[in-house]
Parts: sequence; C-alpha cells; structure tokens
Amino acid sequence: MKYIITCLLICLFLISGCSQSQTVSTQPLEQYRHLTELSKKQEIPSRFFPDPIQIVSVGDSLTQGVGDSKDNGGYLPYLKKKLEKEPNITAVEMVNYGVRGNRTDQLLKRLDKKEIREHIEQADSIVVTIGGNDIMKVFKQNFTNLEMEQFETAKIGYEDRLKKIFDKIRTYNKSAQIYLVGVYNPYTKIFADLYELDMIIADWNNSGEKIVSKYDSAYFISIEDIFQNTTEDLLYTEDYFHPNDRGYELIATRIYNNMEVATLGRETLEAASVRGDEPQ
Repeated sequence: MKYIITCLLICLFLISGCSQSQTVSTQPLEQYRHLTELSKKQEIPSRFFPDPIQIVSVGDSLTQGVGDSKDNGGYLPYLKKKLEKEPNITAVEMVNYGVRGNRTDQLLKRLDKKEIREHIEQADSIVVTIGGNDIMKVFKQNFTNLEMEQFETAKIGYEDRLKKIFDKIRTYNKSAQIYLVGVYNPYTKIFADLYELDMIIADWNNSGEKIVSKYDSAYFISIEDIFQNTTEDLLYTEDYFHPNDRGYELIATRIYNNMEVATLGRETLEAASVRGDEPQ
C-alpha cells in the first residue's frame, strides 16, 4: 500500500514538473512573438516626403532675365535659393516662360500653348511679370504728342486682358498661388522731372492690384519703390531699362518676402488628393 502511494506521489511530482517546465519554456517564445509584432513598422506614406516645389514664371523680359550678366533667368535663381532654405521645402524647380517684349495680348495667346498649359497645371506657384511693354507701346505710338488720356484709354484694354490671363491660369490650375509683379519706372534718375510717368506707373499698378485681389490665393507684388530714390545702380548699363544682377536680386527678395511660403505646395497637394492623383 505504501508502495502504491509512493508511486502516485512520484507521478504527480513528475507531471507537475513537466507542466511547469512547459510553461517556462514556452513563455520566452510568446514574449519574442510579441516583441516581433511590436517591431513591425507601417510603410511610410508616399506623401511623407514632399515633392520639389515647382514655380512657373510667365511674362516679359523681367521673367526672361534681360540684363542678367549670367543669363540665368533674372530673379529666378535668387528666388530659388531663398526658397530652398525653407525647412518645409526639399527642392525647387523653376520653369521660365519669359519672352522679351511681351505685352498682355501676346502673353494671353502664349498661354494656349500645350507646353505652357501643362506646366501651369502642375505648378505650385505661378509668377507673372507683364504690363511694362503695354505702357511702352503707348509711348512709342504717341511719343511726339503724349497725353494722359492715351494711357487711360490703353489701361482699359490692359485691365481686360489681365483679367483674361488670370482667368485662364485659374482654369488650368485652381489651387496654385499666383503672383503678379508690378511695373516700375526705369527712367526715375534720367527724367527726374517727368512726374507724370510715376503717376502712370502708380495708376497701372493700382489697376493690377485691384484685379489680383478678386482671385483666391493671388497676390500683387509691388516693386516700383525699389527703383525710386535709390543710391544703388540697379539698371543694366546696356539699355538703362532692365534690371542688372543687383536689381533682379532685390526683385527676388521682394517676391520672396511676400510669398505664402508656409503653405506653398500644400493647396496643390490637397487638390491632387481630392482627385486621387499620385505625386509624380
């Protein structure tokens, strides 16, 4: 009898030991599995790293960069350098569609070109320089008999075409920031007594600013004061009409200081998300 009880106790002890041994041996395995599951990382969204910002510039010789000693596109490289210092911008692509001598009527037609339209569609921001040659056309046609009324009449057509330019850009791209750079008087030093020209410049800039204010995410950049009462030489010595390198640098600084940099590209990205587009 004692032998049977002893055997039963030994069996119970062995069973208990095996059970405990199994629990101990499987516990680290379960912990390992748990840690492995915790270490799995979610895939980084494709939009986590922002795409390069694309700036499309259209307009006249100020966009082309006439007077730039390095022929790099006037204010564009200076603006690019400033924007790329922003912490939320990885890189900047500048697309230049400036043509020397362009007026509003010519730019309006050029916006129909497929290449320009496609770049505007993908742009985060569009910078427009236009209007100076519209004013110069009045000068050339009426040089011997200039009157203020001639500029007033010409301004009506300018305003109409400028509205159409902005309408067309907005049709191509509903969310990008648009910046209209104002016109300036290059003859401030040469014809200091010709105050009427300053009045004309200011009047046309006021018209441009009023038109721009009617569009969402559109801004007017005034630069006329940069070339007024300055001790610096800011004009290209070949024609004393276009900016030189320093002039373009100051224009770029003025544009940059007035840009909505914090949201640059965000509106375009959100619009693409609504359409379901994937970043290129």
